[in-house]
Amino acid sequence: MSEPKAALTVLVGVDFGHDHFDGELEELALLAESAGLQPVARITCKRKAPDAALFVGTGKADEIKLLALQTGATEVLFDQALSPAQQRNLEKALELPVNDRIFLILQIFAQRARSHEGKLQVELAKLQYVSTRLVRRWSHLERQSGGIGMRGGPGEKQIELDKRIIGDSIKRTKERLEKVKKQRNTQRRQRDKRQTFNISLVGYTNAGKSTLFNALVKARTYAADQLFATLDTTTRQLYLGNADGGVGRSVSLSDTVGFIRNLPHGLVDAFRATLQEAIDADLLIHVVDAANPDYPEQIAEVQRVLKEIGADNVQQLLVFNKLDALEISQIPLQLSDMYEIDGFDTPRIFVSAQTGAGLPQLRAHLANTVHAVLGESDNSEYDPRFISVDN
Repeated sequence: MSEPKAALTVLVGVDFGHDHFDGELEELALLAESAGLQPVARITCKRKAPDAALFVGTGKADEIKLLALQTGATEVLFDQALSPAQQRNLEKALELPVNDRIFLILQIFAQRARSHEGKLQVELAKLQYVSTRLVRRWSHLERQSGGIGMRGGPGEKQIELDKRIIGDSIKRTKERLEKVKKQRNTQRRQRDKRQTFNISLVGYTNAGKSTLFNALVKARTYAADQLFATLDTTTRQLYLGNADGGVGRSVSLSDTVGFIRNLPHGLVDAFRATLQEAIDADLLIHVVDAANPDYPEQIAEVQRVLKEIGADNVQQLLVFNKLDALEISQIPLQLSDMYEIDGFDTPRIFVSAQTGAGLPQLRAHLANTVHAVLGESDNSEYDPRFISVDN
């Protein structure tokens, strides 16, 4: 049986003068491909503010419609969030399904979630998104007609019924997630009793977190060169032995979901239970794609999300990954130094999770940090340049 053909998609981006605008729509294209779509055309424009009705204005909407006809596209995808009214108006004007970045990310998360908790979190985020779009091309909403003695117009009763059903579903899903959160808290308390040092990997999606995780703990977590390759948090024990400059201790290492620009707030809220691993960590390994020219913006986005979930005060170690992908002129003379984040110097180590370069230095740094925090070594046994511990 042959694979279903990917939907041909026109990508649309609007530049409102923000620094992070992706003029080539590269990230949106990667997201589309991750969701199984096939981008066939890209179009951008500049505006001071979104058009209230069509987001891009009538003239640009006509241009998009013509481009879709010429390329045979069956769907239009916007790089920004659309209001329900804008989405509805665009679909009428273009005569094609129209979706936005938020819907696309939700679709990818729905496809990739594997654990019970992950599926619940995606379900909650999708329900919250759909609840604002009840009038979007739903033909059954027209079945209930208005009449004498009835309030409102066609479909009002059905819409109210749908709102109630979705509202009940959101409530039930939140209750189920709360149970999962309590189970996680119980597991954390047990780890705390054992005085486990907790480390969480965080970073922009596709920075190589899962590859680094596998390299450090010899795990088999799925890793691929695509956005949101893994969604569910995985925790393993990482042994730091004498060869790492330690005295033989295991720490808890967790691989968390990657962040991305304009991550839907619904997903941040829904995934708060998973991201709790980062909030409760003793150390965050912030993995950065050193070969990506936009890494400063990606670092800033990760910092923004960490602040939003209350993990911005957790000690960090920057790991600039993909050393093997750098040009010769970009390769640093030293594998470890300091990098400024929000006015503070943060330790940085260059590694290649793929080839193993820099991993011995990373393990030694982790051993030094664990010993310093837990008070298991005197000052002569570690290099103070590589740690930053609040006393």
